[in-house]
Amino acid sequence: MKVILAEPRGFCAGVERAVTIVERALEVFGPPVYVRHEIVHNKRVVDDLREKGAVFVEELDEIPDGGVTIFSAHGVSEKVEDIAKKRKLPVIDATCPLVAKVHIEAGRYENEGKEIVLIGHQGHPEVEGTSGRVKNGVHIVATPEDVAKLEVSDPDKVAYVTQTTLSVDDTREVIEALKERYPNISGPDVKDICYATQNRQASVRLLAGEVDMILVVGAKNSSNSNRLRDLGEEMGVPTHLINDARDVDPAWFKNMERIGITAGASAPEQLVQKVVGRIRELGTVELCIQDGITEKVRFKLPPELVKDGEDGRTPRRDETYGGDTQPMSNTQ
Repeated sequence: MKVILAEPRGFCAGVERAVTIVERALEVFGPPVYVRHEIVHNKRVVDDLREKGAVFVEELDEIPDGGVTIFSAHGVSEKVEDIAKKRKLPVIDATCPLVAKVHIEAGRYENEGKEIVLIGHQGHPEVEGTSGRVKNGVHIVATPEDVAKLEVSDPDKVAYVTQTTLSVDDTREVIEALKERYPNISGPDVKDICYATQNRQASVRLLAGEVDMILVVGAKNSSNSNRLRDLGEEMGVPTHLINDARDVDPAWFKNMERIGITAGASAPEQLVQKVVGRIRELGTVELCIQDGITEKVRFKLPPELVKDGEDGRTPRRDETYGGDTQPMSNTQ
């Protein structure tokens, strides 16, 4: 059986930064540190940080006075920030810089007197945070049908921003519908779309042409992991979203000769390694890495968490592919 690992897969730079911030805060300030919402959408990551002394809360009123407070990678509303300031909580902001960029864009459009349309999933923490940055509120849309139902004050003064875990392809139809209905609408440049979302989806498209089945390692509440699963299915390949190796069903592998594995942006590489180990228990495996994009993006850490001798950017996690695995080669 041939197993092909998608490239890229797993942790993106924003997740690397957020997880490192929690780990460094525990080192610098000692446990407990308090994290509003899951730092990223992955149970394994959250459980590991909880064991180290992180306490995850839903709202700030669960945090005692003086408790070191971390905002998750998804970002928060201005209301949450204001509550933290009033309580004088020591805050470390782990919001992904690409999410923060969307906040800035939304604020700029609002200052220009435009109504904001937010393309995203209602109830997602990032959407809630971005919505809470716009004083006059936003219109949340996810489909062209949602666009058809929009009612705005001035059709010539409308702008849109997008949830970062949606790719260019995910938003294309909605943006086309917006531009058709509001010809003068303003919006971000395509280059502002999250690189990690785009790269992981592109790799799955390539993978779908090479394999009989795809496994996506990621949490059920991870938007980008669910989209990778959906994309594989749309490409006509049986695709399963799994939390970890325990979810692997041997029945899936009947008559399957080539298996593709990818991982959502909040899934650590160790989970991928364990999935490969589980597949090895089912038979002989030839392991390869897809010839894909190598990501080199690294975001800056908060100054108080930078160690002596570091350049200020999030250090890379040297997660070598070890254990009982064989050396990997690129697919042809």
